[in-house]
Amino acid sequence: MLLRVGHRITIRTQQDTPLICMVTPHVSRHDDYTAPEKMQTDPQVPVHSYFDAYGNICRRLVAPAGLFTLSSDITLRDDGARDPVDYAAEEWQVEALPDEALKFLVSSRYVESDLISQEAWDRFGAVPAGWQRVQAVVDHVHSHLRFDYQNASATRTAMNANYEGVGVCRDFAHLALAYLRALNIPARYVNGYLGDIGIPPVDDPMDFCAWIEVFLGGRWWTFDPRNNQRRIGRVVIARGHDAADVPLMNSFGQHYLEDFTVWCHPVDQQGNELDGMLFA
Repeated sequence: MLLRVGHRITIRTQQDTPLICMVTPHVSRHDDYTAPEKMQTDPQVPVHSYFDAYGNICRRLVAPAGLFTLSSDITLRDDGARDPVDYAAEEWQVEALPDEALKFLVSSRYVESDLISQEAWDRFGAVPAGWQRVQAVVDHVHSHLRFDYQNASATRTAMNANYEGVGVCRDFAHLALAYLRALNIPARYVNGYLGDIGIPPVDDPMDFCAWIEVFLGGRWWTFDPRNNQRRIGRVVIARGHDAADVPLMNSFGQHYLEDFTVWCHPVDQQGNELDGMLFA
């Protein structure tokens, strides 16, 4: 399957404003590109790329005063398979975890696993360890929170979401991460592209999406507390402890969002958009 992914973001600034953007697919997907990424800025400015501590690609630039647009368009190959599963995947004891997984056991800016620890063990301590326990956490978060895009908040934490019972995909991810880390299960935050492929199309405008990855049985597995479905065509952009580590646009100065468009859909060899339900 061929996927076309991309974005166009336009902001307005009162003065020259430094930006760090995480909007390009993770380097692990670059071998899937059918052609180089078409990345543009308008007006054109120098762009410097580097890797952060998590291996995410960051783009550093200065948006000049006035209107500024950052855009990208990529076509890449995808296996067309749904997120893999292994119901027999086991939890590993903390002492057996690889070093790189340990950092995803601790609390973070939006994930107060220490504060939710007692509730986590009360709710899920008796659930059989492993895939079943992780799925129980995801099922609970999916049913407990009500998705409301109009109620998005940049400062809502996992505990806030748990109390308010509402949020967007990042809040679903944060609450699931809090429970899992409290249960000594390494779990990390992921954002990326996720189109309506293999499911009925949604009328709402597309946005970037957040989900989680959980360490079980010696590898990382994808779980999606917001949708709670094994989906087709995820394209990872960045991973971290929580949303604070992977902002799409980190602005060092005030800016106003003027336009925001995101796309992720299957295409044919000629680049024509295909109906996502063809891959159901």
